[in-house]
Order: sequence, then structure tokens, then C-alpha cells
Amino acid sequence: MTVDTIECRRCSEGPRLAKAPFKTDLGERIITSICANCWKEWLEHQTVLINHYGLDPREQKSRDFLYEQIEQVLLDGGRGKDVDTSQQGSIEW
Repeated sequence: MTVDTIECRRCSEGPRLAKAPFKTDLGERIITSICANCWKEWLEHQTVLINHYGLDPREQKSRDFLYEQIEQVLLDGGRGKDVDTSQQGSIEW
């Protein structure tokens, strides 16, 4: 592992993120444990979730859902929310 790489929770090792994605504890946890490649994959999955469920990231309910998915998918190594085509346009709580 070099200075520019990180031991990633999801893929074992990859390039380090240039900066934390959020100025919060969650952002710090991401930058210290998730590589740039896995973060890029997450952003692509997040876009799918936003589009499929009609999320508005300006709304707290949508942000809470996405933060929960970050916790499950990136930090806890789970699968997270699959795109359920029967639920298109709404979040199932």
C-alpha cells in the first residue's frame, strides 16, 4: 500500500479519495475507509436510486434515505436497497 492508496472496506485496496465527501463524521468515516473507486461506484448507484425513487436530495427524508444506504452499502458491507420496479417513484419506509 502506498501513500496514495487506502485499505478499503469494500475491495481491499484502492486509490485514496482526494477529500471527504461531506464535512461530517460520515464524511470522515468514508475518507478513512472507502477508496475512490468504490466511492465512484456508490455515486453511480446513488444516481440510480435518486432517479428510480424520484428522490429530491434537498429534502431531509431523501437525504436520510441516501445516508442510510451509504451506511449499509459502503460502511457495513451490506447490499443496500435494490431498485424495486414496483416501487418506482416512492420510497418505502
